[in-house]
Amino acid sequence: MKKLRRINRWLTQKAHLPNDVIYDYPRLTLIGHVHLYIENHKGLRQFQDHQIIVEQNGGQIMIVGKNLVIKSLMKNEIVIEGTILSVTQKAT
Repeated sequence: MKKLRRINRWLTQKAHLPNDVIYDYPRLTLIGHVHLYIENHKGLRQFQDHQIIVEQNGGQIMIVGKNLVIKSLMKNEIVIEGTILSVTQKAT
């Protein structure tokens, strides 16, 4: 485990690879308050027009808003549109 952490640290510092790639983190891109793009998710847990919960490695991402719709859902990517009021992360 220590060796893996050292390798990951080296990859992020010396090879200039982003943390989300090395540590399997999701990447969220929020455009205004109407468009959210999530890469590297682990699945959809809950969908309602006012709340969406997306699984991530080690937790969940909760999107709260109004008139939320899923524009695109692929294996590792999801696009959400609507009036996005908050995006929070909860570790499990």
